[in-house]
Amino acid sequence: QVQLVESGGGLVQPGGSLRLSCKASGSIFGLNAMGWYRQAPGKQREYVALISSRGSINYADFVRGRFTASRDNAKNTVSLQMTNLNPEDTAVYYCWRSGAGWGQGTQVTVSS
Repeated sequence: QVQLVESGGGLVQPGGSLRLSCKASGSIFGLNAMGWYRQAPGKQREYVALISSRGSINYADFVRGRFTASRDNAKNTVSLQMTNLNPEDTAVYYCWRSGAGWGQGTQVTVSS
C-alpha cells in the first residue's frame, strides 16, 4: 500500500505565498500520476494540478500561473508552490496518487 501525507498548510495573508508538500511512502514500485485537489467549505472537491507518470503537468484554469507543481522522484514527494494567494484559495488541499487515493489533506486559509 501507498500512504500520502500532506504538509505545509497554514494561515497566510492575501497576496502571500505558501508551499505544500506531499510525501508518498509504502509499496512504491514506480512512477504514478499524482495531483493536487482542494475543497472549500460547502463546495465540491476540485482539481488543482496533475503530474502525469511521465512528468507532464497540467493546471486548473483558476491557477493562472500562480501555482507551480513539482515532483521529486528520488524522495517520492510532490509539491505545490502557491503565490499571490487570495481568499478564494482557502480550502483543504489534498494530495492524490493513481492507485493510492487521497492524503488526509492540509488546511490553507487566506485571510487578512
